[in-house]
Amino acid sequence: MPNSPSQNGRPSSMVIKKAQSVIPAHLVAEAISTLQGLDLRWSGPITPTEMQYVEQYVFAKYPQYCNGLVEDGLKMIDVDSLSNNDESFETVADNKQKSPRIVGNRESFSSSATSGMVDIDNTQLEPSRLLDILTRKTSFLGNFVSIPEIQAQNRALKHCGLSEDEYLVLFMPNYKDAMMLIGESYPFFKGNYYLTIIAEESDYIREFASQRESKVISAPETWLDLRIKGSQLSQNFRRKCKHSPKGLFAYPADVSGTTRLSMHWISEAHRNSWHVLLDATPLVFSEGQRLPLALHQPDFVLCTVDNTHAHPSKITCLLVRKRSFDTTSSSP
Repeated sequence: MPNSPSQNGRPSSMVIKKAQSVIPAHLVAEAISTLQGLDLRWSGPITPTEMQYVEQYVFAKYPQYCNGLVEDGLKMIDVDSLSNNDESFETVADNKQKSPRIVGNRESFSSSATSGMVDIDNTQLEPSRLLDILTRKTSFLGNFVSIPEIQAQNRALKHCGLSEDEYLVLFMPNYKDAMMLIGESYPFFKGNYYLTIIAEESDYIREFASQRESKVISAPETWLDLRIKGSQLSQNFRRKCKHSPKGLFAYPADVSGTTRLSMHWISEAHRNSWHVLLDATPLVFSEGQRLPLALHQPDFVLCTVDNTHAHPSKITCLLVRKRSFDTTSSSP
């Protein structure tokens, strides 16, 4: 394609520009309306800081304008410089109509198991759609998040007492989709276990475990009572298994008001070579309140945070421990 001079008279030497379009004024107004402290009757002139916020907001919410221009009087801001990658992230909706299927190679996971006790921290989960999503999230140079997304991510990490250096935050459409993503991603196979204390009507992981012939063990909430000496839950953690990790243990954080006490089971499960999913979605966090997860570090955490910018009023967050899905280095 022959080079043609740009509208400002400068040559486009060695660079082929995409066709650019002006971001509609109503989208600019929508972005500005989400800024706290600004009246809804806001009108220009737009400041450079506000301009940057508008660009981030529109790019994140309306990807079709990723190479658009925001008009400010005689000055045009090129949003195309923010990203040079057209590849979009795979959405959860792509697999909504698919029945549970084995993702990845189960043999590659089971063959790495040893008969003795192994360090759960050095055992990574096999490749899957979740791993692909996490890899894209950490490696896509053109990827950035909007200010509202950053705020929601920080609230989720703060409520759980976790660090962004150790956890990635994924925003999910709802609780069911988050559970199904975990069920699809986790390497269930014949010989390992899915130990769950989550109510059957809310547990969307069971179907995936059953389809892959993993042994599903449903346990009552009474097993979480730490006052019971030699509890059945501890006995199940110590059960013999030819594979390590032995499987996934899932349980709710809020049981009869004993939230802080129940965190003990995360560490005990890890000591006995289990991965852990903690469901903290029923919890309502007041200002300054948080879960004491920094020392326990479950592999998955489900929680909700308030959405202060739009509907719905709650955002479902899936926190994934980076060490379980190591996207930055090879397996040890």
